[in-house]
Amino acid sequence: MEITPLTTVEEQLMLLMWKLDSFYLKDLMTAIPEPKPHQNTVSTYMKILVDKGYINANKVGRIYKYTVAVPFEIYQRHAVKCLIKKFFSGEVKGLHQFLVDENLIEPITEVPVKKIPRDKQEFPIADEILKSRKDKKKKKKSK
Repeated sequence: MEITPLTTVEEQLMLLMWKLDSFYLKDLMTAIPEPKPHQNTVSTYMKILVDKGYINANKVGRIYKYTVAVPFEIYQRHAVKCLIKKFFSGEVKGLHQFLVDENLIEPITEVPVKKIPRDKQEFPIADEILKSRKDKKKKKKSK
């Protein structure tokens, strides 16, 4: 699925639409905070978002019912990938370092892994299989 970039206003409207999921224009107008844009302006953006494939419009009588076509998680994934590509040369490490430098996350520290010698490791399923084979061999020898 190819994702078309959204303008700031389109993204703000989509954030409301993702919460509503299925809605009429009047429902969206109610959800928009003050100062509200004119209904015709919102309607124009709705048409653009239908054309971009973010929402679907189904005619119900004389009005349209809209449903979200691109789930939030898919857009979120796309937006983060674009952010990493645009500002961090496609390197996740660059984003991580930025977040650490800005004290937004804790640095990732390597946890030392204890190596257990192979003869000390426990493999209960394997032990059970091997045990049953050994038992079978003992039974054959004793017969």
